[in-house]
Amino acid sequence: QVQLVESGGGSVQAGGSLRLSCAASGDTRRINYISWFRQAPGKEREGVAVIYTGLGSTYYADSVKGRFTISQDNAKNAVYLQMNSLKPEDSAMYYCGARFGPLTAGRLWQEAAYNYWGQGTQVTVSS
Repeated sequence: QVQLVESGGGSVQAGGSLRLSCAASGDTRRINYISWFRQAPGKEREGVAVIYTGLGSTYYADSVKGRFTISQDNAKNAVYLQMNSLKPEDSAMYYCGARFGPLTAGRLWQEAAYNYWGQGTQVTVSS
């Protein structure tokens, strides 16, 4: 069992930056992957970034490559999403998810692959 709590969301103008945090507690040593997904009203939840906690390998959706960076701080059991050059289309509720066990590359972006989810944090980007 793990608990995830997101924070850091807010309102920002286009071109600005935000850093989201995902704090994990519980059986954190069993977490192999942490992901960030986002969901805008009327749209399905989409994967944004993933980190493999064992090696620190990172993966990004094409829409955010070069702008977003996912990282981890093992001492704090936290994962971050640094978001730069924000665009209005980045506006969404952002969620972090955690997975126990292995995950193939083809399943990285499947919502159902992640076992636990936080409550979400809202990001609004104005033009």
